[in-house]
Amino acid sequence: MNVRIAQLVVVVPARDEEKTMDRCLDALEAALVRLHETRPLDSPEVSIVVVLDRCTDATASIVARRPGIDAVAISAGKVGVARARGIERALTAAASAPENIWIANTDADSAVPADWLCVQLEAAEAGHAALLGAVRPDEEGLDAERLAHYLRRHPLRETHRNVHGANLGMRADHYLAAGGFAAVATGEDATFVTALENLGLEVVSTARAAVLTSSRLLGRAPDGYAEVLRAVAG
Repeated sequence: MNVRIAQLVVVVPARDEEKTMDRCLDALEAALVRLHETRPLDSPEVSIVVVLDRCTDATASIVARRPGIDAVAISAGKVGVARARGIERALTAAASAPENIWIANTDADSAVPADWLCVQLEAAEAGHAALLGAVRPDEEGLDAERLAHYLRRHPLRETHRNVHGANLGMRADHYLAAGGFAAVATGEDATFVTALENLGLEVVSTARAAVLTSSRLLGRAPDGYAEVLRAVAG
């Protein structure tokens, strides 16, 4: 089934990410360039929303220096709220119907590969409700043994059941039908995917365009990706 995607929305929650925010936005800009190079005549409109959640460092000023980035500040301290608020902001401003909008999610401590938007768009146009992308930890600060252990438990393969908010896409109408992201501090991504599947909607996975994610062992979300790496480290 071919679906026309008129708008592609990228949502990035950020909480005190001054060390990684530039890297994140540089990567998104490179992905946008690749999308326009690959689809010069029929690229969808792309918007990027960064949600500044309880930021007390220089994250907001870094984002403010980037033209074309929409920033919204909140004080929830919950990544589920941040993702939902960013999507709400983007959909409110969107001119297209929800069935023609694809939402691509990543994180401020992550860097998408250059083909990330192309892979997201491919899944959207194929008519899938959602795409579970893969992530790989930044090798800086993570020793080879821990990295190997992580990859054994989370292999980069096309068919997988790993749900990462740092690499998760969905069509806007399905997002709304499933009730959106829950207002929780962690686990909003997995809970949302379960809600989609409970509706009988098609969720697919891929190892293509794996997103590079911080290997820090102390994260912003309790029981989030940093907790996975701590478990590997243990």
